[in-house]
Formats: sequence, structure tokens, C-alpha cells
Amino acid sequence: MLTERQLFLFQLLVDDYIQTAEPVGSRTISKRNNVNHSSATIRNDLADLEDMGFIEKTHSSSGRVPSEKGYRYYVDHLLSPALLSQKEVYNIKHALADHFVEFEQLIQETAGILSEFSNYTSIVMGPELLDTKLKHIQIISIREDTAVMIVVTDTGHVENRTMTVPEGIQYSDLEKIVNILNRHLQGTPLYQLQVRVRTELQHVLSHQFHYYQKALSMVEDALGQQSIDKIYYGGKMNILSQPEFQDIDKVLPLLNALENKTFAQELLRPASDGMHIKIGHENDLLPLKDCSVITATYTIGGEHMGTVAVLGPTRMTYPRVVTLLDVVSNGLSNLLSQRYQND
Repeated sequence: MLTERQLFLFQLLVDDYIQTAEPVGSRTISKRNNVNHSSATIRNDLADLEDMGFIEKTHSSSGRVPSEKGYRYYVDHLLSPALLSQKEVYNIKHALADHFVEFEQLIQETAGILSEFSNYTSIVMGPELLDTKLKHIQIISIREDTAVMIVVTDTGHVENRTMTVPEGIQYSDLEKIVNILNRHLQGTPLYQLQVRVRTELQHVLSHQFHYYQKALSMVEDALGQQSIDKIYYGGKMNILSQPEFQDIDKVLPLLNALENKTFAQELLRPASDGMHIKIGHENDLLPLKDCSVITATYTIGGEHMGTVAVLGPTRMTYPRVVTLLDVVSNGLSNLLSQRYQND
């Protein structure tokens, strides 16, 4: 159990190190205006904090830095949300105003504003495939043997899928197919579309088309072009401005990992809704061992739709990032609920 003085000195050390990225010594702390303790007292308390594993010495200095255990204690027990400026609040509200054409546009703006205001790398994941439902389908003929299926989801996401039109299928047939698909599949989760076509619509198509097997294969192929969750980045190179990542051999594995969508999906798929903070080795992914990742989920009508995240060094300005993610995730949830629940 930390004493009141140890808690005070520990928070000073963490806050100082977060701001300066320089190891903090007892002499530095003793010079603070709000510190009335002697250097000897401070040294003894810092030694005790080190023995308890909350701080550690660096090789290059007699000063100390927070350990992963220390950061965890700081986040769990000492973290207070930071205040945003009026300008920042205005810019966030403006970015989340209901003026976007597509959901993707909103998510891209969200990633940009998070990276701008945090100075770290932001990552935003669009609606998960399991939670995204079909709103309607259009098919546009391009050439005699080629058409584009336009899939619109209940979250506003739009995907274009190229189809090869088999010989014998006419434009009038495509119109009939669209009507059948929309009548039978509206509201179906995207991941179930292909299976439902195969199991439920074969009988319907067989009564409508002489070439129904060709039509069935064409539709199945188009609906099977499922994209993985959409990942958007903001300030991907911001990590290079952090002192901890000046070593190119240290930062390259992280940058390479961020290019891997599977890695990003794993990073952003929380075990439960809400905000989560993972520090250093708490992240199961090896390239993140020197990083902290804070994630927050956003919802529509209480249903999980995606995740916003900020990635930075373990020496992260946790109070500010937590506040930003809270404001942004709640803003997204409110905006999306208002827009799509009324559709």
C-alpha cells in the first residue's frame, strides 16, 4: 500500500516523464514549487517505489521512469480525464456533424481528428461484417457480359462488386434478379447472404429463369466478395516523432505490422464494449511491446458497430487520449443511432 506522500511523488514522476521523455531524478522533483520534501526524503521514497516495481532506473541516467506496472497503477488509480479546449470540442462536433455522404467519409474524418488532437497514431475500424445488414442491392449493366452489383448496408457503407453475366442472361433478367434479392434478403447480415441465396433462393430463381443455375452462380459469386472489416489510419507516421521510436530497427516491425489488416483487426477487436487500455506487454501482439493502445467501441442502438483506437508509446498522455476517445466514441454512437435508426 502506497503512502500519501509516495502516491504524490509517484504521480509527479509519471506526469513529468510523460511530458519530457527524460528520466526523472529526486533533485528534479524537489525543485517543483508544490514539493516541500527534502531530496533525501524523495530519494528514499523513490527507492521504495522502485523496490515495489512501480518505477525503474534507466541505464543512461540516475533518474527513474515508470515501469509497466507503474503505468497500470497510474491508469487504474490516478488517472483523471483532461479538459479539452473550446476549439477542440468545436472541431470534434463539426467533424461528427450529420453532413457526411457515406459512412466511410465519417470514419476517415474521425481517424484524422483523433491523430491530429492526440499527436499519436489513430486507428478506426468500420462496422464488423457480422453486425452489418443488407439494406438494398442494385445491379447496373456495363457491357453485355459485365455488370456491377452495388451493395448498400444499413450502416451506409456502399460496395461495388463486379459480375460476369453468363450468356443467355438479359438486362430484363437482371432487373428481376434485383427485385428478388431485395424482397428476400433485405435485413440479412452480410455474412449470411451467400448461404441464403444458395439455400432459400434456388427454388425462387428456378421458377423465374430458364438459366437459373447460371443466375444463381452469378449472384453467389458477387455476394461472396466479402471484404474484411474496413481499417482507417490517421497519423500513421506520428509514431516516428516519439523519442522511444527513433531507432529504425525498433519502429520498423511496428510499421510493418500496421500494414497487415489481420493484425489491425486483432488489435481493434475488444473482448467487450467500452474503453480498454493495454500497456506494453499486456498487448498480446509482439510489435506492440513498447506501446500502449487505448480502444473505445461505438454502437448503433446499443449494438457494437466498430472501434476507435489510439496507439502510442507507453509514455502516453493517458488523460488526454482517454478524454478524446470518450468524446469521439460517444459522438459517433449518438450520430449513427440518430441517422440509421430512423432509416
